[in-house]
Amino acid sequence: MIQQFDFSNFGPLEQVTAQDLGQVNLIIGGNSIGKTFLLKALYSVIRAQEESGRGNDNRDFPTVLSEKLYWSFQMDKLGDLVYRGAGNRLKTSVTMDDSQSLLFEFGQDTSKKVTPLHNNLQQRMANSIFLPPKEVLSLDKVILKSALQDRAFGFDATYLDLVLALQTPIQRGRNYEVFKGSRKRLGKMFKGRIEYEQKQEKWIYKQGKRKFSINTTAEGIKKIGILDTLLGNGYLSPESIIFIDEPESSLHPTAISDLMDIVEMLAVQGIQFFMASHSYFIVKKLHLQAQQSSCSFRLIHITDQGWVTADLRDGMPENTIIEESIRLYKEEVDLALR
Repeated sequence: MIQQFDFSNFGPLEQVTAQDLGQVNLIIGGNSIGKTFLLKALYSVIRAQEESGRGNDNRDFPTVLSEKLYWSFQMDKLGDLVYRGAGNRLKTSVTMDDSQSLLFEFGQDTSKKVTPLHNNLQQRMANSIFLPPKEVLSLDKVILKSALQDRAFGFDATYLDLVLALQTPIQRGRNYEVFKGSRKRLGKMFKGRIEYEQKQEKWIYKQGKRKFSINTTAEGIKKIGILDTLLGNGYLSPESIIFIDEPESSLHPTAISDLMDIVEMLAVQGIQFFMASHSYFIVKKLHLQAQQSSCSFRLIHITDQGWVTADLRDGMPENTIIEESIRLYKEEVDLALR
């Protein structure tokens, strides 16, 4: 589990520090402040830790980290990630359980190789995943061709990793018993399942004996189906970390609430979550969950003093999402009193 991180001069992130992170961590803020950048930065570090030296992969950690950063952010050179300013250097520090930590930095002249200044991270046997706002099921072949054959910028590494993770078929008895309740809850949300038909080499939405083309299936169903598939095919384990960009995308408020209940169920079983959102429903739901749950819920948001981390169990701190909802409520009251 990620315990703390510090990013300096990383793209739009001039300085972000978060400590005492929880099992569920929500990142909020206005547009273009770097929420997705932050998610991708954390994912790149963790996924590089998981991939390096695994199986027949002989690449060392610096090589995997460099490639993961390059293909996740798709800059001409890694130095383009450095926050603009004379002499600025990108600095990253991530601390895991048992005081395992990573520290690296580089300047604007860095091309494609990052060499850590400190690294005692142990290889993770779990798999982590990044779930983007856009679905990938109807684009899986396009993503594979673009990333693996053409080696072209377009779909970044988070999309490729997700498509590859979904290729493992669901097999009875393969998925973790602790996820049984979560998968049942996911299936009930849309009364069906997303499945891959090997013979036709295509994804379908199956509801009882009825089958529907993935291209005509609602975006929300595909989003839930992706998470269910990763739990069902054994890719995710109780030590995984899941990064979700805009979990509210394409979901009805009721479905958002159900999804956050499932997030909590999975967090209780050991999975850590990092989510970036603009949704009032997400913030409010997690705040209510924090008051009753054994899980730790953290809010990472930007204030006039910079980025801060708050414990949602202590109450709802001031933030732009809540402030806007209050402003609209006051506007409605003023109209009613005229």
